[in-house]
Amino acid sequence: MSVDPVMKALRVTAVTVFFTVFCGYDSVGAFDNEPLDHTLLVAQAPQKLSSEPEEPLGLRRGQHLAQPTRGSAHAQPAAPGDQFFDPTNEPVELPGLGFSLLMAQQTQQSGKDQSETSREEVQDPAKEDQEDEYDEDDDEYADDEVVLISDPLIQANTDMYNLNDTLYFWFLKPAARGYGYIIPQELRVAVRNVFYNIRFPVRFINCLLQGKGRKASYEFGQFFINTTVGFLGLANVAANYPHLQPSQEDLGQTFAVWGIGNGAYIMLPFLGPSSVRDGLGRLGDIFIDPIWWVPVDVWTSIGIRVGEAVNETSLRIGEYEALKEAALDPYVMIRNAYVQNRNKLIAE
Repeated sequence: MSVDPVMKALRVTAVTVFFTVFCGYDSVGAFDNEPLDHTLLVAQAPQKLSSEPEEPLGLRRGQHLAQPTRGSAHAQPAAPGDQFFDPTNEPVELPGLGFSLLMAQQTQQSGKDQSETSREEVQDPAKEDQEDEYDEDDDEYADDEVVLISDPLIQANTDMYNLNDTLYFWFLKPAARGYGYIIPQELRVAVRNVFYNIRFPVRFINCLLQGKGRKASYEFGQFFINTTVGFLGLANVAANYPHLQPSQEDLGQTFAVWGIGNGAYIMLPFLGPSSVRDGLGRLGDIFIDPIWWVPVDVWTSIGIRVGEAVNETSLRIGEYEALKEAALDPYVMIRNAYVQNRNKLIAE
């Protein structure tokens, strides 16, 4: 049975008019495969709202905006609270959607606050655990005592330290104070420079034994300048040249460079802290020390060494007292400081 084209067009027109009038249907973009063009909807909205001012139609139009486009798989729902704008820039808000937008914003903000709070709660325990871990590590390292040298004779060394400490406060310090009160500081510094300059062979030979040729040349340059320009070493003229101020070398350091270990720690009477290796080094340095070459008896040589010690102490009064007062255990402090200083000199 054939259908008249005119009747078919009338039927299609009638169906379209029915959906448009009674269902608020808008044919714009209805058969496209893209989302609704909201620009065209916004342009048409004021005219329809002015002709249909009743609230139900507005709600139906809002429901229409929320429905996906027929035949479109990518249609997106309209956001709550969308506003229609007419050409006169006067906003027309759909009834009831402003309150929905306010509630949605509050819900979103509260969700963000909760997420941030939960994130901070998750991170805080990690920080606390990390701080606790650091505290435990600090306590662990603080409790561990670093052993720098073996000290099997600790009781005898402690007794010898107490003896040297008593001799310092009862004899050496009072003598150094009286000596410093009589002799001006400039002269005492000059005496110290002379003793240092005389012991040049000890430092020079040990530099050669350690294979430190450049350092040996610096020692020779220092000795030559101070002996000539410095009036036999009274003035340390070489101090104006930093490279001519090398650290002191002795036979104990030479033994260390040769691979000999410290050995046991020993506290020598009158001489202070030392080790088996450095004690043997002191003994060997005597034979290359020009002071011991002076043709005098033993007591005169000892008197020279005592005078040198008094002169040196007069320039350093207060240093030992400060170290002893700051230390929980002065004996351990002196031992560790001695070994650390020797290791530093050996490395230079």
